[in-house]
Amino acid sequence: MKARASGLGLLGLIGLILSCPPALADENSDLDMIPGAVNAPAAAAESAAAAGGKVSLEDAVLLGALRPGLVVPLPGTQPPRWENRTSLDGRRQWDLGHDVSATFSDRADLFERNGQDFGTGETAANDLREAYMTWEAAPRVYLEAGRINLRNGVALGYNPTDFFRAGTLIDQATADPSALRENRLGTVMLHAQQVAEWGAVSLAYAPKLYDPTRLGLADYAPLDPHIDRTNASDRLLLTLHRDIGDVAPELLVYHDGAQTRLGSNISVPVGQQVIAYAEWSGGPQRRQIAEAVAYGIRTGTLPATTPVLPAGDNGWSFQNDVAAGFSWTGESKLTINLEYIFHEAGMTPADWQRWFAIGHSSATLAGLMWYERGYAADQQVPVARQQMFLRATLPDAIARDVDLTGLTFVSLDDGSAYAQGEVDWNIDRIWSAGFYVGADLGPPRSAYGSLKSAVSVTAQVKRYF
Repeated sequence: MKARASGLGLLGLIGLILSCPPALADENSDLDMIPGAVNAPAAAAESAAAAGGKVSLEDAVLLGALRPGLVVPLPGTQPPRWENRTSLDGRRQWDLGHDVSATFSDRADLFERNGQDFGTGETAANDLREAYMTWEAAPRVYLEAGRINLRNGVALGYNPTDFFRAGTLIDQATADPSALRENRLGTVMLHAQQVAEWGAVSLAYAPKLYDPTRLGLADYAPLDPHIDRTNASDRLLLTLHRDIGDVAPELLVYHDGAQTRLGSNISVPVGQQVIAYAEWSGGPQRRQIAEAVAYGIRTGTLPATTPVLPAGDNGWSFQNDVAAGFSWTGESKLTINLEYIFHEAGMTPADWQRWFAIGHSSATLAGLMWYERGYAADQQVPVARQQMFLRATLPDAIARDVDLTGLTFVSLDDGSAYAQGEVDWNIDRIWSAGFYVGADLGPPRSAYGSLKSAVSVTAQVKRYF
């Protein structure tokens, strides 16, 4: 967990409580293994905002079981065995008249963990997720400016066209990708969109406001909005969406510095219960490990002479990202998603063999190996080249308002997996609770079996105001 703000973040939301009416871990664990970084706790997934806004106070307790004797030793501070997070979470929308509205979303956290006295070290954080203005300049023409969580993609396990995801992670209780997309840092941008009967077209421009900063950097000023994490380059995204009967294709053109990527999304109903979908992006790119080393050198984390290991072809070439699958919904409301995920810039089976050999041979090189995986987690891209994703959700499973969810990511290279089970209980209009169990499964020399965390259990309770 990175300490990113003082407890003043809690005070900053008190006014929001008074003005708001009553309102009804995985590959991301690799961030813990960045040299010099500290562990991040979980936080509850954000539910949909009620009309006008919502404010909640929640507490989440995490208990973890750690693996001894990793093949590639973990550098720096070991993850804590337990953590407690207390959060004040608020989202509010205001209608300012004349077709203008304002949106604000923020969460402030206080942490306790084993081996650390409260009030010392990394014990507080504040995440300014969104703060923007919206103007309907003409009928169905919208202009937005500010910090916006702009999401793209039709897949569930991984979204190749979600181009504004890098550096946006905030602490969660769940590893469910749908929750990670909804509850994250937005990007400072200008966004224009026109909605028509044939579809929609939009243009987003996110300016460079800071130079790239080190991964895992913990020295933040109070109430730091972390814009350096989301606006470290000039980016442009053009999106064209068409409605053609039951088919909804979408084309995207994304430009980031000297790099341009193309993307597309499509979903097609198959009968009454199945929706098939596919998502693709492609463009010139280096291997993920080469990108990680280049970023570490650029930010001063790694020496300029750091080699790219495991060695390979580190030049630029056309790289593809694909997520394709289907969603099936039964009469009992059980919904199952199955996806194939392909990240061409990720590590091959040969890369994995060399990764374990290099990291096991040298403590210094072990730090580099974990940095590469931490960079992938920060960018929210798969480390491995091929995976399968399976998710099943059953609402009102045990009783009314008690929902069950299970999900797993399975590496097709070595059969290792991350699995999570989740129980969510909407007790009434004011209270809700959740219980989450996650496990990294596999032999020591595998993608998920090499992680420090073996099993984690999180219990969370939330009260709405």
